[in-house]
Amino acid sequence: MFRTALLSAMLALAGYAAAAWLTHDFQVWTAEGARRLEVALQPVATPAVSIDGPGIAPQALSLWLADGQSVTLVDFIYTRCQTVCLAMGSSFQQMQRVLQERGGKVKLLSISFDGRHDSPGVLQAYAARLSADPALWRFVRVQDPRDTQHLLAGFQVVVVPDGRGDFEHNAALLVIDQKGRLVRIFDYAEQQLALDYAQHLARATSP
Repeated sequence: MFRTALLSAMLALAGYAAAAWLTHDFQVWTAEGARRLEVALQPVATPAVSIDGPGIAPQALSLWLADGQSVTLVDFIYTRCQTVCLAMGSSFQQMQRVLQERGGKVKLLSISFDGRHDSPGVLQAYAARLSADPALWRFVRVQDPRDTQHLLAGFQVVVVPDGRGDFEHNAALLVIDQKGRLVRIFDYAEQQLALDYAQHLARATSP
């Protein structure tokens, strides 16, 4: 009886220790939650990939983001998407209106991971449909598929082709600081929280 009780206690302790380790001391219970916590604790440098887009000549995404002045809210989209990308576009439209009213050093960036289809011209037409103000909201693509995979892996964005020309992908709002580092991840439904954080970060680090 004693040995059974002792073994049960040891198993319970081992289970508790394993759960604590897997969930960062019980702060998260999902892979997405772990991803967000890890980014908050250890910012992620933007991978070295090349982008282009309407009014943006080919250049390193890391340099475009690390302008030393602006905090950037980023989402990942593809223009043929008829589901979650539309919801994220709506979120960015609302953020754009707030930024037009309030000002501040926050900009919006939509990155297409479907670079073969989403040429600068296609992105320009897509931006026009969303009434994107290029002073605040820009659209770019990663043209090289290898660079696309490098960027998605670096930011832990999951994109899976569905075999019919579309993609299944997770949706989130990524906050990039003035040094070009991913510092926070928010669910796309947390648009106000993401915007408030970005504006706070921009104010806190302004000279």
